Amino acid sequence: MIDVHVASIGLCGPGMANWVDGRAVLRGEAPFDGTLPKPAAAILPPAERRRCGQSTRYALQVAQEAMTRAAFPPTQVAVVFASSDADGENLHHILESLAQPGHEVSPTRFHNSVHNAAAGYWNIATGARTPANSLSALDASFSAGLLEAAVQAVAENIPVLLAAFDLPFPPPLDAVRAVAAPFAAALLLTPQATTTSMARLRVSLGTEQPDTTMNCAALEALRSANPAARALPLLQAIAQEQRQRLSLNCGANSLTIEIERARK
Repeated sequence: MIDVHVASIGLCGPGMANWVDGRAVLRGEAPFDGTLPKPAAAILPPAERRRCGQSTRYALQVAQEAMTRAAFPPTQVAVVFASSDADGENLHHILESLAQPGHEVSPTRFHNSVHNAAAGYWNIATGARTPANSLSALDASFSAGLLEAAVQAVAENIPVLLAAFDLPFPPPLDAVRAVAAPFAAALLLTPQATTTSMARLRVSLGTEQPDTTMNCAALEALRSANPAARALPLLQAIAQEQRQRLSLNCGANSLTIEIERARK
């Protein structure tokens, strides 16, 4: 059992351009309209902002929001970026280039193609030299990222920022890997409670259990069709300030999360 505290949250997805909007939707205080946001990733210098892909923009948008809300210096926080597929649009363009005579691949697309591109852009934007991990576990990427971030926070006694993000593939790749609308979420985890703590999480890994689902049909469709959106039941429990016990797929196992209101 690992105990961590959620100091802040960042959110960017359909009908939820930020945590304030998302909290209202998850509490049932505002309708879920599915409007797609346009992440600015304003933390990046203009030149890097032009070069990065949409997946990186979503990742950095939520990471920046979480850090701003908690007022933590990015240079003192480790980061974990979790994504099932990372930059699928960039992969599509690279494959198109390789299918053409000459096989010429843009250097910019090449350096954006690595799975840790978002982590690299984060370090450029913040100047942080703290650990930055990037991982993928297919549809269990969010829960694997949460477990990694929670273990690191407790073992190293440092705050850890988790940013999970996944975007749809363009055709024809979408026919073999169907991902719903873009979604990204970030949680800043701390080993002890802080003045901004929103919830306390008790995380454990156990035998496979059914995933916790959403009551709202539209939100459940998003949750089940976007790996990063597997975060939605946890985000809803935090938004509703309810004591709950959730189960998230974590490969051959399940991640059990007990959520309590923060004790500051």
